[in-house]
Amino acid sequence: MSAQAPRIAIIGGGQLARMMAEPAAAMALGVRLLAEAEGVSAAQVIGDHRVGDYRDLAQLRAITEGCAVVTFDHEHVPTAHLQALADDGVFVRPGPGALVHAQDKVVMRRRLSELGIPCPRHAVVADAEEVAAFGFPCVLKTSRGGYDGKGVWFVDTIEQCAEPFAVAAASGVQILAEEAVDFRRELSALVARAPSGQAAAYPVVESIQRDGICREVIAPAPDLADDLAGAAQQIALRIAGELDVVGILAVELFETNDGRVLVNELAMRPHNTGHWTQDGAVTSQFENHLRAVLDLPLGAPHPRARWTVMANILGGETDAGRLYDGYPHALARDPQLRVHLYGKELRPGRKVGHVNAYGEDLEDCLRRARHAAAWFDGSLGNESE
Repeated sequence: MSAQAPRIAIIGGGQLARMMAEPAAAMALGVRLLAEAEGVSAAQVIGDHRVGDYRDLAQLRAITEGCAVVTFDHEHVPTAHLQALADDGVFVRPGPGALVHAQDKVVMRRRLSELGIPCPRHAVVADAEEVAAFGFPCVLKTSRGGYDGKGVWFVDTIEQCAEPFAVAAASGVQILAEEAVDFRRELSALVARAPSGQAAAYPVVESIQRDGICREVIAPAPDLADDLAGAAQQIALRIAGELDVVGILAVELFETNDGRVLVNELAMRPHNTGHWTQDGAVTSQFENHLRAVLDLPLGAPHPRARWTVMANILGGETDAGRLYDGYPHALARDPQLRVHLYGKELRPGRKVGHVNAYGEDLEDCLRRARHAAAWFDGSLGNESE
């Protein structure tokens, strides 16, 4: 590595950090990782890693010493610690003032409402009676800590509110009530933004969720009207600018049945709905995230093929999830298929990898991606052939 090449500190050792390491290596950038345990996904491929607690300011200071910038695999680092690093002169990207909007759903909703960004009807509620006054059915969310369906409840009776408020009381967070949106489908608008203000917008994609977990992404979203796609991209670009986001911003959206888009969630890091970009875009979200946090010129977000389908590989009920054993079948059957495994221990429902299939025919891409993911996760046996 050149002596002049900057070093990037990454907090969190999950698959997002693992996938940042690949473009970092191609660009001869140094990476230092704070991992939560030995052998986690990113620690397997990033040699310069230390095991520590992201809630410990001293360890955050140690891991960022001598690094040009610090960025994140997850959004759980305490806001006060991030501010302390920034006060020390560390370039924290995205900064604490931006990241808090992805950490705290109440803060996010209030700020987006101030900006006039379209959101579902919402209110902070203190008890089940306030939920009833808000109106059933509705969605209850913990203000902090939820992901992949955790910390989210669909309720239509007072009795069903007991669990959310018990969780909130135990963890010291608020409960946010949101209307149960009548939506056609879920979309995601992904943008990259640099400190200079340069921004790049990827095509708006359709995200297919089951049990609160993203299972598939179709890029671009099929049959999405140009004006609605443009509106979604403009919303994402405006949020990135107004909140001063640096790096990747994923804006998860509802496309309503009456032809609108509403903001559901924000993520300020590479995101599952952007994994298709590894093989389907000129510049992946992981490379553009690194370029952005270093304030380098951003790469083109344009698709390489007409369609790309990403399908997540989830851990199955047993250890027969195939994974490496799936390579001979999946790669021989589809030489154009791209497989990305995370080196994670198999657990039911856990994301352990994904596949990307790209081409000119959407139905063909869907078939190929679904077949490969099912083969790897063990839900498709040899008899399918």
